[in-house]
Amino acid sequence: MLSLALHTLRFRLGGFVATFIALFFGAALVMACGGLMESGVRGAVPAQRFAAAPIVVAGDQEYDGSRLSERVRLGQAQVRAVQGVAGMERAVADVSFPVAVVRDGRPVTPLSGGAAGDEHRQLGHGWSSARLAPYTLTAGARPGAVGDVVLDTGLAERAGADVGDRVRIVAAGRTREYRLTGIVEQSGGRTASRPAVFFGDGQAAALRGDDTVDAIGVLPASDTDTAELRDRIDKALDGAAVTLTGDDRGLAEFPRAAAGRQDLIMLSAIFGGWAILVAMFGASSTLGLTVQQRQREMALLKAIGTTPSQLRRMILGETLVISVLASVLGCLPGALLGGLLFDKLADAGIISGAVEFRQSLAPAVVAVVASLLASVGAAYITAHGIAGTRATDALASSATEGRRPTRARIVLSVLFLAGGAGMAVMTVTMMEGDLTAGTAGPACIMWAIGLALLAPGFTKAIVWLLQGPMRALTGLAGYMAVLNARAHTVRLASTITPIILLTGVATGTLYMQQIEDASHRAAHNGVLRTDDVLTAGAGGFAPGTLDRVRQVPGVDAASSYVAGTGFVQSPEDAEQTGDGRPLQGVDDAGNLAVRAATGSLSNLRGDSVALTAEHAESLGRGVGDTVTLRLGDGTPVTVTVVATYQPEGETTALLMPAPLLAAHTTDGVAEQILVHHAAGADPAEVTAAVTALVKDQPGVEVSDSGALTAGRTGGQQQLATINYLVVGLIVGYTAISVVNTLIAATGRRRREFGLQRLTGFTRRQVMAMMALESVLTSIVGVVLGTVAATVTFFPYSLAKLDDPVPSVPLWIYLTIVAGAVLITAAATLLPTWRVTGARPVEAVAGETGR
Repeated sequence: MLSLALHTLRFRLGGFVATFIALFFGAALVMACGGLMESGVRGAVPAQRFAAAPIVVAGDQEYDGSRLSERVRLGQAQVRAVQGVAGMERAVADVSFPVAVVRDGRPVTPLSGGAAGDEHRQLGHGWSSARLAPYTLTAGARPGAVGDVVLDTGLAERAGADVGDRVRIVAAGRTREYRLTGIVEQSGGRTASRPAVFFGDGQAAALRGDDTVDAIGVLPASDTDTAELRDRIDKALDGAAVTLTGDDRGLAEFPRAAAGRQDLIMLSAIFGGWAILVAMFGASSTLGLTVQQRQREMALLKAIGTTPSQLRRMILGETLVISVLASVLGCLPGALLGGLLFDKLADAGIISGAVEFRQSLAPAVVAVVASLLASVGAAYITAHGIAGTRATDALASSATEGRRPTRARIVLSVLFLAGGAGMAVMTVTMMEGDLTAGTAGPACIMWAIGLALLAPGFTKAIVWLLQGPMRALTGLAGYMAVLNARAHTVRLASTITPIILLTGVATGTLYMQQIEDASHRAAHNGVLRTDDVLTAGAGGFAPGTLDRVRQVPGVDAASSYVAGTGFVQSPEDAEQTGDGRPLQGVDDAGNLAVRAATGSLSNLRGDSVALTAEHAESLGRGVGDTVTLRLGDGTPVTVTVVATYQPEGETTALLMPAPLLAAHTTDGVAEQILVHHAAGADPAEVTAAVTALVKDQPGVEVSDSGALTAGRTGGQQQLATINYLVVGLIVGYTAISVVNTLIAATGRRRREFGLQRLTGFTRRQVMAMMALESVLTSIVGVVLGTVAATVTFFPYSLAKLDDPVPSVPLWIYLTIVAGAVLITAAATLLPTWRVTGARPVEAVAGETGR
């Protein structure tokens, strides 16, 4: 039977191509998400500056199962402990601090690109750590006296400097001239992405500002086993630090890369699950349609004596051949797509550029298996129904469709609808923070699938409602379109399914992102008030800058500003998520837009904190009580509650003095100053005066308050990027499914169009009828897709904004609807025009001959 099916394949080429395309792109989508998942699980961060050190000792970035947001540094006690271990040639401590090489008054490279550009920041180091890469001198000599510096080749070229020249460098907020004594480049190992500036060890420690170190590179003696040496170091440290080997050594250089790996795993799991559901359901829908279109063929086979088991084997066999071929070939572009997605995520700052993309055969196996399960499962269900029907009944049903949905379809739809409703309820009642999206998004997918399974019933109802107006407004063409829709609801429902997915996924996810943005804008704008934002990217501002800004005429308040993340260690914070609590540091209450509910925000000095009133109540703390926090670098700090405040929006930020919070950040300084204009002052004049004040500080930028919001919501914007990117892929796939399904469905109606034209229909009337059918298809798909989307964004809005009806742009929905209508019309009318190009007699005779 399989041989017969393959030999007659050329007569069913349209259905074969439709199934092949659906499975091909579905496998590619699953393969791409699988590659992202594997890269996150492997989390390879190859060493760059520590490439020559087999063992690297670094601070433990873990706290209570969560990642700390700032670099955890090592003290001199840990340095001495490592240096005292036997079996090493040398243990080299490395310090780093932000610097900027200046040419013509501007940094020669970007100071910081946020999370996306962290691995490209210019950093200063002590000369002794150059051997850890290793860096070797290509010209000149090592830095000797104070005021000497060595640049890597790339920086020297950008600065237009050679050995003996004077170069201007910003470090610790000060701009000074240094004598370039040498130029280095990395030899062997891996080329460092961060530009390197080397000072003498003593000067580097002075510019760093304390005696802590970033990491210790261990160079074993020639006769020492690396594993044994690592064990000895672990014993000497006794848990005070971690030892890293292999690709994990890169985490000592890029501690934020570990958090990026976790984000990549989470995001790829969520969107990979979405992709599998959407892609496999779309593929099985297309396959089911192509098999249903062969009912007459199956009936004739049964009439000449073919047994049910032979029919099942034929359908399953040809499905298996198509699905294996399509899914295996789909893995090839899927691998390329996975790498492209990974690069886009790194560019957007979702993951560190230091993480490498790794992809084995495992994602391909998952993609192929998922395709096989979906296609063979759909083929088995369809084949079972056809094979179990008597030949006479099968011949009759090939002309008229069944009136009732199958029991399996009803059960599956109830399960999907119930699951989606349960997730919607969880979104409102149980989820908080970023976890909310983890239930709101899948709710939309599950409802879209559940409604698609019941599409025949909904199609009948909607067509019944529209038949009167359509007949009245469009005449004969509308009458025929309604008759076709009522007579072939199963066929119409198959073409509606991908439109439901397209409308539901696109509308639900894009509106979720709009709600998320609105939530964070409300939270952030409700805490601070600022008109100008000064941002420095190379070790903060020059000494005295804040005081001089405060003296500018028209400035009402100016404050250093630091943002971070920390954990409430004591008392127990039952509502604290694994990401901790947001921390905001200021040193002038005039820049706070909130008012104290109890206490005074002006008392934010020294070791103090202000909590939201709700958070303080949940902790059982009030003004005068103490709270122990674990700051971003892992340091425990006991602070006194000096005030509580009532915020606007969802924020749970802890307000702290900027100097206290800045001391526990990676750079150790406040890199932003907030400026609030006095009432009645000319905003343009104040901004111009502030800009003139810092014009001699290279790299310092003055912008409006929008920059602060953008900077503080950078993580959310990165999440938006991944949302738009992956949703774009899913929507693109569903759009392909729409086109694919409609072309397959329309192409099989050659004989029907031929008979209509033989009875007096013109080609234009057939086109008009199909145009109205596409309108009906679009209306049903858009209506059901919209219902699926509401299950996502209404609960999500209630959870995030306390408002069940969010204020979101209507144009997004209208654009999605217009896109769905245009795709449906094009995929219906173009094949209709091609099919009706033949003479009616030839169309009927050709189809009958098949």
